[in-house]
Amino acid sequence: MAEAPSTTAGGGLPPQLSQVLNRLHANRDIVVALGVIGIILMLILPLPTWMLDFGLALSITLSVLILMTALFIEKPLQLSSFPTILLVFTMFRLGLNLASTRLILGHGHEGTQAAGGVIHAFGTFLMGGQTLIGLTIFAILIIINFIVITKGAGRIAEVAARFSLDAMPGKQMAIDADMSAGLIDENQARARRKELENESTFFGAMDGASKFVKGDAIAGLIITFVNIIVGLIVGSGINGLPLGEAFQTYTTLTAGDGLVSQIPALITSTAAGLLVSKGGVTGKTDDALIGQLTAYPKAIGISAGMLGFMALMPGMPFIPFAGLAGALGYTAYALGKGRAVKAAQDAEAEEAATMAKATPAEEPIATALAIDQVRLELGYGLLNLISGPQDGYRLTDQIKALRRQLASDFGFVMPSVRILDNMALPANTYVLYIKETEVGRGDLRPEMLLVMHPSGDAVSLPGEDTREPAFGLPAMWVDRSLRDEASFRGYTVVDAPTVITTHLTESIKENIADLLSYVDTQRLLDEMPKDAQKLIGEIVPSKITVSGVQRVLQNLLSEQISIRDLGAILEGIAEAVGYTQSLILITEHVRARLARQISAANARGGIIQLVTLSPLWEQRFAESLIGGGEERQLAMAPTTLQEFIGAVRDSFEAQAARGEMPCLLTSPGIRPYVRSVIERFRPATVVLSQNEIHPKAKIRALGAV
Repeated sequence: MAEAPSTTAGGGLPPQLSQVLNRLHANRDIVVALGVIGIILMLILPLPTWMLDFGLALSITLSVLILMTALFIEKPLQLSSFPTILLVFTMFRLGLNLASTRLILGHGHEGTQAAGGVIHAFGTFLMGGQTLIGLTIFAILIIINFIVITKGAGRIAEVAARFSLDAMPGKQMAIDADMSAGLIDENQARARRKELENESTFFGAMDGASKFVKGDAIAGLIITFVNIIVGLIVGSGINGLPLGEAFQTYTTLTAGDGLVSQIPALITSTAAGLLVSKGGVTGKTDDALIGQLTAYPKAIGISAGMLGFMALMPGMPFIPFAGLAGALGYTAYALGKGRAVKAAQDAEAEEAATMAKATPAEEPIATALAIDQVRLELGYGLLNLISGPQDGYRLTDQIKALRRQLASDFGFVMPSVRILDNMALPANTYVLYIKETEVGRGDLRPEMLLVMHPSGDAVSLPGEDTREPAFGLPAMWVDRSLRDEASFRGYTVVDAPTVITTHLTESIKENIADLLSYVDTQRLLDEMPKDAQKLIGEIVPSKITVSGVQRVLQNLLSEQISIRDLGAILEGIAEAVGYTQSLILITEHVRARLARQISAANARGGIIQLVTLSPLWEQRFAESLIGGGEERQLAMAPTTLQEFIGAVRDSFEAQAARGEMPCLLTSPGIRPYVRSVIERFRPATVVLSQNEIHPKAKIRALGAV
């Protein structure tokens, strides 16, 4: 028994047909070109009746497909090729009209089957054989298509194109404004500009495309009159048909041809009208027709009442009006009830959301482990310093300026300051914390001014004696009315927010090294210019880790040296790691590379004032160093150490009495160890090595220790 021919899995198309369709889809451009050539050939060559029937059926199918597509698209631009489709489709129908005219005039004397089965069906069955009725229906279709639909759609397209063109500059400016504000990125702005351009082009093309339909309607009228008049001449004069039979045959064929061509034209014109009239609506057509018409139940209820009243009027048919009134009344009731239910659900959802927001969520236990890098706690009497009006800047504004200034001075952005109110504190007290450790506190008088004598002497003004919290200098709280007198006497006058800001500044400077974290160091390295990334890649992490770089930067910051010139610091690290891994020695080498910066920072009036360490103490410190590398440390006898501290204190106090603030100069090998001793009792004293004095710097020796 022979096997049945194989098909594709699931009962699909045969493999041969599937391959043909795939090839046609892959060569769509060639198929379209052949189709256009076929339309041109229809205008020249006669068509057999079977091919005309297929063409007319295809015309009706394409018109319905275009209408359904116009109904279901979301936006008109999704069918932006409609003007081109309309042109090709109009040429296709005109080619069919010409082919049918050729058959009607050439073979009409043979009967109503001469132009094919489709025209015969429209000419006999659809209009019942009454030619006058068929011609009337044909004329009405042309009037509806030409005067109502096409003219209206063309007017809408014309106005839309004009308004779209006039509004284009404003819309482009809106797109630029959104991009400048960061609401959209460059790609989104480019897409919106492209959509705006396509919209303007589409409505302009639709305005021109409406002329195709207008010309199609005029051509349909001309073809109809030509078919009837010339058909009578050909049928009775040439082919010898009786005049009545010729009129019946040719008018039937002409009316059928007109109907079969105008119905697709009417459908296509309706699709064009739907497209241009939906320019301001986003969504399918049912959203515009059903969704928006049923959005107001009260309007539907009033319409139902009017129809019910008309049903009761004498002479009016009761059933149609009463039925429609009942349907609209039920629709209004159902929609109103649905709206009420939805409103209740929305209210419940909103109330639940409000309660959810009002109910504070339980904080995770992990939040208790978080540490504030810098925190300022205020008593309730100082809260108006944050939001209340002040003579100068508010406290928050001064802290912002402080962070900006410290970033400029030291080369990295300090952490933000968290400000909290603490009801447990006295009303006018504030406390400063760095990494949860208290570093300072003070008592303020918010409505008064703090006055200090520049030399530290007592202030001879009426007020409340106190001490300035940042430096511990004698000061006095005075009334604001005494500001001018205090300034006239040369006193330093500050308000309460400035007192807090100054104290915060000094506290941060003293602990700034602790505020530079590993994350901050990594961020500084990542933000270095592209040219410096190669150097970073050579030394980190192969020769020194990020933690090592962090430690070197902390060593510099601990002595108030800015790390802003990070490029020079990294170059110094790269040189030092070639011969040592000691972070102390690496830091000293980097300090030598920053000699110009260090010398400029410590110059007073362009001159660096120095007190040198005597050779005796140089030798004692050198002999007290034990170990090597990272293990190297100072092991000086306590009595000797106390003697050194006394000598330094006496020398620098004598210089301070003369108004001098010198630096202590030592040899490079012992500088970090001398500094480690001095910072215990004179942290503000700068200790420099001979390598850190720039060759072009001017120096003046004031004495020796």
